[in-house]
Amino acid sequence: MQCPYCHHTDSRVLESRSAEGGQSIRRRRECLACGRRFTTYERIEFVPITVIKRNGDRESFDRSKLLRGIMTACGKTNIPQQKIEALVDDIEADLQLRSRREVTSAELGEAALQRLRHLSEVAYVRFASVYRQFQGISDFVAELAHLQETPASPELLTISQS
Repeated sequence: MQCPYCHHTDSRVLESRSAEGGQSIRRRRECLACGRRFTTYERIEFVPITVIKRNGDRESFDRSKLLRGIMTACGKTNIPQQKIEALVDDIEADLQLRSRREVTSAELGEAALQRLRHLSEVAYVRFASVYRQFQGISDFVAELAHLQETPASPELLTISQS
């Protein structure tokens, strides 16, 4: 493992433990060259998922990109980081269970919105404003009206299998 500080390739593992509910291993390492310590995570590598963007472009699913978008929507809402990561883990797990290896960005966005609605209405509206490309206050008003009219279903839907 390459040291993030001096880029030396030799390090020793000081501590290993299960992380993210058993989905990864957290390793505390020490660089043998500079002596600085750093943390790495080892995750199971799943079959790659391809995301089909609105414009038709295809790109590999990037968990960190989804996490970043959801974290931005959850900013200043006091939602624990652990819950946000669990939400992203849930979406990613749904993707891996699918028989299809491609998902549209619309399916990903709707999956995120559905879960955010159960977590925080504020985060939901923030995410929706970017994902649905709100153009003005009328878009916000319409979305808020929809939130008030439609109760959130108690069960979370999975990403479409078709």
